[in-house]
Amino acid sequence: MTTTFDYRTIFISDVHLGFRGCRAEELAAFLKRVKCERVFLIGDIVDMWMLRQRWSWPSTHNQVIRRLLKLARHGTSIIYVPGNHDDALRSYSGLDLGGIRIARQAIHTLADGKRVLVTHGDEYDLVIQNSRLLALFGAWAYDHLVALNRFVNNVRSLFGLCRWSFSRIIKKRVKSACTFVSRFEEALTAQAHRRGLDGVVCGHIHEPRIDEQFIDGVAVLYANCGDWIERASALVEHHDGRLEIIEVDQLLKSIGWTHNVEEEIEILEQVEVGSHAI
Repeated sequence: MTTTFDYRTIFISDVHLGFRGCRAEELAAFLKRVKCERVFLIGDIVDMWMLRQRWSWPSTHNQVIRRLLKLARHGTSIIYVPGNHDDALRSYSGLDLGGIRIARQAIHTLADGKRVLVTHGDEYDLVIQNSRLLALFGAWAYDHLVALNRFVNNVRSLFGLCRWSFSRIIKKRVKSACTFVSRFEEALTAQAHRRGLDGVVCGHIHEPRIDEQFIDGVAVLYANCGDWIERASALVEHHDGRLEIIEVDQLLKSIGWTHNVEEEIEILEQVEVGSHAI
């Protein structure tokens, strides 16, 4: 019998399907085992930047799409808020694709009554907004860093050692990176406060975190989902409204799941959207 993880809401960001370093197998396994009322896909789910440079779409990436569509068919509300790597989808805001609704941003009410802004967060990143060329170079450099990191982790696994992330170490040790993360949090919580909301849920910077920023004496929630490249993290809302960051690889390990690319492939039924099929 398959173990089921039961949540009210799941927030997932920065999967980067189409990117060779994406941990799609863990995400597909997780989605197969969840039960929830809604899923927010908070940007950079598909890495269109990388797909334009180099096509990479293994079967595990298809499994993620299949399982999202299956959740939608079984009544889970799925909202896709695009980010900078899948920004082409923003022009389709309001469209429903096989039960997955695209929206530029969303407002979600937690079970405890708090209202949070749901946005990828790239609109508050000055590098993305003011220097697209620099952002593209950064994406290229990150791609090669992840490739090197993957090689190192393959060697480490031979000795029974856990995964290790170059970029995570760099972020912690470089002062400017820490300053960027801090300003990013401040900009997003300030935006949520201006809109009369209790907090914000975002992605973009690949740094999972739940925190509070105090603005005019008011506590404003900041929650970041993390990513599916350096780690396999998601933000979940429990049925009482409590938010938690979960490390999905550890969750799967706790139930005895192991990597298996041949895990059964589900048949994707043709889904009709109006008179068009996807």
